[in-house]
Amino acid sequence: MKRARTTIGPHRVGVVERLRTVFAYRELLVNLSRTSLRIRYKNSMLGFLWSLLNPLLYLVVFSVVFQEILRTQIPEFAIFLLSGLLVWNFFSASLGSGAESIIGNAPIVQKIWFPREVLPLAAVGSAMVHFLLQASVLAAALLAFRHEPDWAALALLPLSLFTLTVLATALSLVLAVLNALFRDTRHLLELALLAWFWLTPVVYNHQLVADRLGNVDWLALLNPVTTVVLVFQQALHNPPPGYLPDLSVAGHLRNTLVLLGFCVLALFAAFRTFGRLEGSLAERL
Repeated sequence: MKRARTTIGPHRVGVVERLRTVFAYRELLVNLSRTSLRIRYKNSMLGFLWSLLNPLLYLVVFSVVFQEILRTQIPEFAIFLLSGLLVWNFFSASLGSGAESIIGNAPIVQKIWFPREVLPLAAVGSAMVHFLLQASVLAAALLAFRHEPDWAALALLPLSLFTLTVLATALSLVLAVLNALFRDTRHLLELALLAWFWLTPVVYNHQLVADRLGNVDWLALLNPVTTVVLVFQQALHNPPPGYLPDLSVAGHLRNTLVLLGFCVLALFAAFRTFGRLEGSLAERL
């Protein structure tokens, strides 16, 4: 007699019920985030200082290349670079760790039940800790260069960061389950992130792209990370006119709210996709 296939987990439920279940397992979520951080720096002499060395290295290398060799005209290029780089590092780290989160925890996924969504969420949480640590490098750079931020635009940073977190969570959920089912996902993600980085105005002036696009400059904002990067650059780099879109704080707020609405819809769609695909995870790992 042919054995029936079994899965570990509950019957397919709605998005709201899934959110409630994840909230009920919030302690597990926190513990998994802590464990991820401890494992990453286990037996490391510098520990969390490695998180600070990453943006410092980017700062030195890109500053030398773009400021000394290519002679970029962007003022205070170090501040400009870190403003966008922090955003990108958080986003790419969330997606990379999130995609590997289920495969990396295959033994417990196969043995016990818990909401699998906790795993990519923990990856995003771990990336957020690194973001906050790396933000201290930018804070130090602001003090060292005695650079004054845009105080009005600073109020948008929490909302922009929250929006990016929602987007990173949605994509991590989908990538985690797809990578568990189709192992080529991780390789495609590496290529996609490489292309995505250069499509995002982190090391170059966004206005250059907008001028090339002309009347359809809004196409550049179809990249959701661009909206967040522009807010961070406006708030922290505070460049003179001609480097960023001529938007008021209200304009940046409008763009961020539109993006947030899209990201919330994407998150609900991601939970639904995860729920439809997770049933065969234990068998495919």
